[in-house]
Amino acid sequence: MAYRMTDGQRRARLGVRHALAPSARAGGPAGAARAVVALHSTDPSSVHVAAWARTRDEQADAASVEHALYEDRALVRLLAMRRTVFVAPVETAAVLQAACSREVAARERRKLEGFVAASELAPDGAAAGWLAGAEEAALASLAARGEATAADLTADDPRLAAQVRIGGASPHSRGQSVAARLLLLLAAEGKAVRGRPRGSWTSHQYRWSPLSAWLPDGLARWETEAARAELARLWLRAYGPGTAQDLRWWAGWTKTQTTRALKEVAPAEVELDDGTTGLVLADDLDPVPDPEPWAALLPALDPTPMGWHSRAWYLGPHRDRLYDRAGNIGPSVWWCGRIVGGWAQDRDGALVCRYLEDVGADARAAVDAEAERLAPRLGAVRLTARTRGRTWLEEELAADSG
Repeated sequence: MAYRMTDGQRRARLGVRHALAPSARAGGPAGAARAVVALHSTDPSSVHVAAWARTRDEQADAASVEHALYEDRALVRLLAMRRTVFVAPVETAAVLQAACSREVAARERRKLEGFVAASELAPDGAAAGWLAGAEEAALASLAARGEATAADLTADDPRLAAQVRIGGASPHSRGQSVAARLLLLLAAEGKAVRGRPRGSWTSHQYRWSPLSAWLPDGLARWETEAARAELARLWLRAYGPGTAQDLRWWAGWTKTQTTRALKEVAPAEVELDDGTTGLVLADDLDPVPDPEPWAALLPALDPTPMGWHSRAWYLGPHRDRLYDRAGNIGPSVWWCGRIVGGWAQDRDGALVCRYLEDVGADARAAVDAEAERLAPRLGAVRLTARTRGRTWLEEELAADSG
């Protein structure tokens, strides 16, 4: 193996490629998303904070992110890697839909047909046809309304108001309207899209639109295998060097799917400091100059700390303090390509940073500056751990608040 790529070089790439060093920040939210392929959106607030961390100050506010999402529609929200919701540039969303969402949609359709049958909404053997009729009604209702919530659709057709049982005979099973479940399926199939939420930018309740109305040109059509190869290229450009296991975990693919995608890309191999073999694009072997010293306050579920399966080179020994049991990271404090602590809001909304190691005065000053940059953008908003477990710092602050 002819090339070696040190942890120091990986951290330099991270600062530059992920638009976290001040000199590398993007000119707007779409550029911030493009830098990391897509922004994690299970928690909608993380989209805004992740974009602000990567965007030059004149573009780093809630209005800029909302404009990119709902006015310019340069960004689109969709189910993608690991069956998780992301926000991606439109051209990247087309790749994600074919490389990840399409397979998820096929599974979800079979699952929903099973729910319809088990809930006795259709005669034996007729669940697929019944669901097709409900789908037609949902799309017609969306087209007529322009945008709608699941609750709106339930008023338009009794099939959409019908309840299916999620979880079967389990004591934890729950009822859900066909409309709510069907919208998720239509989105995964590229037929519907999440639009502007009800309420503020932290809301989880979305209005939905037909994709054809939201994006008149639709998403570009990709063959599945070609899309997987393209997604592997995008990941390697943003996250390389990484291992095949890193890519497999990040994309949510099988080992076979990952191997096929990488075969198409034909990446170069490099030796990493931990002795494993890393992969980079064949034209991406030149060193990236170290950026200026930089600090960042990244939100929970940010794409950077969630970008690799093997994280020791930027996480060190801090995993148990920052990730929950499901592997979801809370808000993290970064210094020059390494996680050095966490942050949260106290009961008054003030940002509190706690360090897990001695970082020195320069790092503390830079982190303080980032906190001062973020605080006015949050304003009165309180970020909560609704889609993950709380971190040690969030637990400490909750205990301090009584």
